[in-house]
Amino acid sequence: MPRFSIIVPCYQAAKTIDDTLASLRAQTVTDWEALCVDDGSTDATYALLRTAAATDPRIRVLENPGKGPSDARNHGAAQASGELLAFCDADDLWAADKLAALEAAFADPACDGAFGRVSFFERRAEDARSVSSVPSAPLSIPMLLGENPVCTMSNIALRARVFAQSGGLRREMVHNEDLDWLIRLVGIGARIDPIDRVLVHYRVSRSGLSADIERMRAGRAMALDSAARFGFQPDAQAEAVHLRYLARRALRVGLGGTTALGLALRGLALAPARFLTPMHRGCGTLAGALIAPALPAPMRRALFSR
Repeated sequence: MPRFSIIVPCYQAAKTIDDTLASLRAQTVTDWEALCVDDGSTDATYALLRTAAATDPRIRVLENPGKGPSDARNHGAAQASGELLAFCDADDLWAADKLAALEAAFADPACDGAFGRVSFFERRAEDARSVSSVPSAPLSIPMLLGENPVCTMSNIALRARVFAQSGGLRREMVHNEDLDWLIRLVGIGARIDPIDRVLVHYRVSRSGLSADIERMRAGRAMALDSAARFGFQPDAQAEAVHLRYLARRALRVGLGGTTALGLALRGLALAPARFLTPMHRGCGTLAGALIAPALPAPMRRALFSR
């Protein structure tokens, strides 16, 4: 039985899946299995997965066509045999010491899950200049309602029994399904600890689900319903931080210049002091949003995806 089971949902990932799997093979901790769940890809994804599995017995290929990323993750988790579950999207990369850092975190029996910092890149991980931060305390629902320091499913690992207790991800959600699940996970009492190291390299893509800002907002509304069941409602300050996060995401993925500006101005109007704090993040986002409409799209992507 492997120590770690890594769930990799895959759909139309032929251009990136080899690099993702290479980052798993590069782990300094080798006691893992990767469950690659194909969601009915029509490109070469499935063939590439089969080739990878033929050369590395730790890689398993599962088929779950047409059911979406949430169900793919649940399906992979149901087939996993490791004590610890980790997730990695088929276009992201892991730092070589990610599993080693997680192993150290889970040495504490009170730790139910863990996450680290995330770097954002467009072409090469080593060129990333934008990096997320982590809090100094375990993950909380107010943190999630603000800027969500986990950032991506590729950045979360937890004990398999805790995943089962959480009920898994909601299969009908394709935007903010991670936020909804994390809220429910923390809501049932799971302790999710931060690791102050870059463990994930997140590939920024204009065509990815995370580039669809308005649908992210709709998915967030569903996640807020989950938060309300645990007695939490976002206040103006949390909404301001969330709108700042969306403005930064809009800048990173190179959306229309007015998109980021509109989000930033809404956040600034809700809670000016909170939007601008910390200053490097708030003022930087506002400045970027203000100049973005005057820049051509290629320049916006070059400046803000780093």
